[in-house]
Amino acid sequence: MVSGIAVRELHEVGEYLQVVRLFGGIWGPDLQPVTIEMMRALAHSGNYVAGAFDGESLVGASVAFLAMPAGRALHSHITGAAGAGRGIGLALKLHQREWALARGIERITWTYDPLVRRNAYFNLVKLGARPEEYLPSFYGPMEDAINAGDETDRMLAVWRLNAPHVAAAARREPYPVVVPRDAVVGLESRDGRPVVGRWDAPVVLVEVPPDITAMRREDPGAAKAWRYALRDTLCGLLGDGARIIGFHNKSYYVVERSQAGVTE
Repeated sequence: MVSGIAVRELHEVGEYLQVVRLFGGIWGPDLQPVTIEMMRALAHSGNYVAGAFDGESLVGASVAFLAMPAGRALHSHITGAAGAGRGIGLALKLHQREWALARGIERITWTYDPLVRRNAYFNLVKLGARPEEYLPSFYGPMEDAINAGDETDRMLAVWRLNAPHVAAAARREPYPVVVPRDAVVGLESRDGRPVVGRWDAPVVLVEVPPDITAMRREDPGAAKAWRYALRDTLCGLLGDGARIIGFHNKSYYVVERSQAGVTE
């Protein structure tokens, strides 16, 4: 239990209706990421459908299904929480981790918008997941309350459940990523706009804006510029063999380049 939040698996149609209503309040009524029928089928066939409760009130939910390689991976399709800063998302993910480990599952994957700073921090720092693949326009156009007006680029996060840094994060112990003094900035914000910098060092810092959701509403042009700049930067670095090893100062992806790809 985290911060008074209790998490348990869901098995009843009435519980799934509560999830539908919760998600509708988050993403808006025009986009429903899961249906009652889908949750019923997934849970009945041994997949993961869970809810987070504050007393009797459903305040979060998560739906995941078994993935390849068979018996070793789980893909978390959707997780949503009512309100930030209450520990609901963390409680759900820790429950999901324990559920997976009890079944011999070694890793959990999910996608997230790499431009959303708070999600990057949560996934990489609070959980210890690592982004391993950049997926441009993964879901196609979406017109929900969160994604409308932007392309649906996603990062595939991989949570290796038995990794030392993941186990430390689950115990809420610090496991900092050390940024060397000779790290360079590959993408940064100047007056709210993205500016491409240098990539010619073993470690490259890649900044994301503080609040891309607000920027989509207030300055769509700047939001699109950030989308394309981050896409080009991370796709370029990952395509060159680099790997993302952390998130620094709640602002920057920490990208470690292979020595073969570093030009002095």
